[in-house]
Amino acid sequence: MQFFDIVGQTDTKEFLTRAVQTNHLAHALLFDGPAGSANLALALGLAQYVNCEAKQVNDSCGRCASCQKMQKLVHPDLHFVFPVANLGKGKNSETYLPLWRTFLLERSYRSLPNWLETMGGDNKQGNISAEEARNILQKLSLKAYEGAYKIMIIWLPELMNVTSANALLKVLEEPPAQTLFLLVTNQSDKLLITILSRTQRVAVRAFTDEEVATHLRQQQNLDETTARRIAYLADGNLAEALRLSSQDEKGVGMSQQHAWFAEWMRNCYKQDLTKLVKQADQFDGFPKEKQKGLFEYSIRLYRDLFLWQQGAGELLRLPDEELSFVKNFAKVLTTAHIEHIVADLNEAAYHLERNARAKMILLDLSLTFSRLIKTKLPA
Repeated sequence: MQFFDIVGQTDTKEFLTRAVQTNHLAHALLFDGPAGSANLALALGLAQYVNCEAKQVNDSCGRCASCQKMQKLVHPDLHFVFPVANLGKGKNSETYLPLWRTFLLERSYRSLPNWLETMGGDNKQGNISAEEARNILQKLSLKAYEGAYKIMIIWLPELMNVTSANALLKVLEEPPAQTLFLLVTNQSDKLLITILSRTQRVAVRAFTDEEVATHLRQQQNLDETTARRIAYLADGNLAEALRLSSQDEKGVGMSQQHAWFAEWMRNCYKQDLTKLVKQADQFDGFPKEKQKGLFEYSIRLYRDLFLWQQGAGELLRLPDEELSFVKNFAKVLTTAHIEHIVADLNEAAYHLERNARAKMILLDLSLTFSRLIKTKLPA
């Protein structure tokens, strides 16, 4: 990846290229940014830049043999460590490296849930085991094959267990020659203090709404209105923005979800059993991901409704249509209503994940909500 491909972040790019040009690049950098920021993309950009055979002032050339291999993530001096779920196929990154390359080449802005879902472990926790630390030592004990640097990118090092974190610390204290460690974190406060003290922190800010919208227009070919709406909802998280744009393409985007949800709540309020049964049949025919997305959206909107009731409307990032719905529906429900409804939605999502019949789940929810909405509960 070239720095040119990363929208915004001009100051950080200049800092990194200047450090390379002046030979002041630290042996270990910590790219510290929120989820969905450019921290991983900047690490990939730096990895390509330091080994580029024809560096430009502000970027790699993108054409030399080294750049070509870096762009495909197959350069022999580029190594990765990342969290994996224990699925019985091995506990280290090497096992999943081909899948990881495909995952990153599709998009450079990723989140841990994205990765765990891709590797088939979305119902498990990801972690970096002690075995990974031994692999790091083994890989970096060899000399660089082609480039000026051996590069080790560690994605989400905060998910290392104590043993692997201590092993990494030893490597950082006595790094092999011409080796560059690029740690990419979303929660630096969970790292060992001793690791923090041995790395140079590169603060990576969240994207602005304008930067997210620009990326969506240029890379996803979205129209101006859709790009700005998704950017507003993503709140600086480009990984989330890309997920939302992907949902729009599949017909399960925010606008479609809101239309379905609003109709569902109206039918529950009116206690229109005929329409509720028909909607349950419709829900049963949706793909599993669309069903899960509708429940996730419902829970999120009830959270927004709660915030509105508590006088925290400035925290909401909703399009006008959804904000209008929240304002009106907040007049009907109390905090106690919302608490019961969210608990029921979470339980329904749990049973849906475990392959319960979708029609029965939604019909049960609909009947429960129809009674609950008409029941007077304390505020």
